[in-house]
Amino acid sequence: MKATGMVKQIDEMGRIVIPREIKRNMGIEDRDHLEIFVESDKIILKKYQPGCIFCGNTEDIHSFKGKLLCSDCKKQLLSID
Repeated sequence: MKATGMVKQIDEMGRIVIPREIKRNMGIEDRDHLEIFVESDKIILKKYQPGCIFCGNTEDIHSFKGKLLCSDCKKQLLSID
């Protein structure tokens, strides 16, 4: 884990501001969704990237009737008799 040297205070509503520089470096835009993970005494934020409904893969994703699936799962589905 890389230290940034930045310390932020949580406001009375439980919110914290992520500095613009960090958002820019991580490719996080306004209104993006973040996943929240807890690992022992750490809170981890990760940019949410929805994946395939079958395997969870987040690369080469296609949408079909509002659901996401990857190319591999799409091929497997097409090969079913």
